[in-house]
Amino acid sequence: MRVVRGIAGLLGELLVTLGVVLVLFVGWQLWWTDVVSDADAAQVVATMTQDPDGPQWVQPKHAKLGDAFAIVRMPRFGQKFARPLYEGTTREVLQRGIGHYEHTALPGEVGNFAMAGHRTTYGKPFNRIAELRKGDVVLVETKDTWFVYRVTSHEIVLPTQTSVVLPVPNEPAAEATEALLTMTSCHPEFSSRERFVVHGRLEASYPHAKGVPADVLEVAS
Repeated sequence: MRVVRGIAGLLGELLVTLGVVLVLFVGWQLWWTDVVSDADAAQVVATMTQDPDGPQWVQPKHAKLGDAFAIVRMPRFGQKFARPLYEGTTREVLQRGIGHYEHTALPGEVGNFAMAGHRTTYGKPFNRIAELRKGDVVLVETKDTWFVYRVTSHEIVLPTQTSVVLPVPNEPAAEATEALLTMTSCHPEFSSRERFVVHGRLEASYPHAKGVPADVLEVAS
């Protein structure tokens, strides 16, 4: 009987320890990764915006894997929302911010300029992606130019439906004639079962030095 009680007690202690470890892991995954990634993103954005002509700005066409070459802003997410856009969509890149799908169009180019971002953890830059409405602005700031994209539609697909990032989304045989935008993130939240996809179209572009007209950034109610 004492042996049984001893084993039961040991198992109880192990379960409590395991529970504490799991709680700590969840806290790290859901909270601490956001703290670290948000601080890193804010520093990168600050460095880029403080000196628009500085060497920290990489021209999009010269960006290599992991390089930050643009800043993404979405008025629907608030005036303070600004996240660096990095080349590539590797695990390491997406832990720092929004990633540009390699081999898709660059900002402003004819074709499909495609991005991916986390919906939970690691700063969750696309946490509110499902709130974007038709007509909402996605503003992409590069060294020389501000690009204004407008949301046109959204869809929910399986992770295997990579056709959403084709030059003309979901149309393998079509030839691109417009500058399009696609953003992808996991769906639903806390799951990778599906992908939430937002599509858009380039509306206008402005020289970086001139800025963007204020009315472009107004959010529809």
